[in-house]
Amino acid sequence: MLVYTMRRVLGALPVLVLASILTFVMIDVSGDPLADIRMQQPPPTEEVIQQAEERLYLDRSMPERYWLWMTGIGGNGDIGLLQGEFGPSTQGPQYEIGPAIVERLWTTLRLVGAAMIFALGLAIITGVISALRQYSKLDYTLTFIGFLALAMPTFWLAGIMQAGGVKFNQLVGDQVFATIGDGRFRAEGQPLGDQLLNAFAHMALPTIVLMLISFASWSRYQRTSMLEVMNSDYVRLARAKGLRNHVVIRRHALRTAMIPLTTVVAIGVSSVIDGAILTEYVFQWRGLGDFFITAVDNNDSYALMGWLLLSGVIVILANLVADLLYGVLDPRIRYE
Repeated sequence: MLVYTMRRVLGALPVLVLASILTFVMIDVSGDPLADIRMQQPPPTEEVIQQAEERLYLDRSMPERYWLWMTGIGGNGDIGLLQGEFGPSTQGPQYEIGPAIVERLWTTLRLVGAAMIFALGLAIITGVISALRQYSKLDYTLTFIGFLALAMPTFWLAGIMQAGGVKFNQLVGDQVFATIGDGRFRAEGQPLGDQLLNAFAHMALPTIVLMLISFASWSRYQRTSMLEVMNSDYVRLARAKGLRNHVVIRRHALRTAMIPLTTVVAIGVSSVIDGAILTEYVFQWRGLGDFFITAVDNNDSYALMGWLLLSGVIVILANLVADLLYGVLDPRIRYE
């Protein structure tokens, strides 16, 4: 297992390098980071523009800037991913991209992680039930709910959830659901129970939004995969041996049926991250989604590169975890 894991990690390194190159090139050719400065009235002097170009390393060629961004060799100490520096920001020397990403990373990970866990659990349950009760009223109802959630735009669903939370709070006369903020600011010495309630109040609605979007497609994959497995020869053989139905489903059918879902979930991590951008914007969470939108507004190229590269690392890690889970779900796979 250890050798296989190391081999997969080493195999992911070229993919990560290629992703970094594509990220750098796409952001570099997408626009001028100094466009806002050049459009100021009155126009800035050439000396001001030259100083800004030197600070952002725009006075160097593209290959040299990529080398600086990766290694920091030849820079001013504020750039170089291998040195833990993401590069200078257009928002000013006082704004450090690395600490800003680290500060907001946990906010987004707890939202994305909770949404994916609930979505995966709900998708497995509804997918299995739909497959076992194929073409029943319950199957049609779950299918309708899945397609309805799949058709909802993220920003619209988030807005509906936010408005519903406000209305619910008004009806009960208490703030059960927090519709603004991520709840990171708490009073010192607050009891653990109050902290848990505060976390639930802030996470409930955004988590439901992301959960519904992911659950909608994952449940359909689980249903299809479960139907294929239930009609396979080894499941029929297990039933012919006299095993109970729940034992056949749990030990034989469900494990194999989850293999395609594992692949879909690993690939779908990027979609969940994209959905988190809009969800955090609607609920005003200071996570990586807010970081991304701020970077776009300020044409902050190095911040955008850092965000995209971090997203790529998360997707690569998710696929690595999926590869390792294949051996747990499918006994025919051996890590040798």
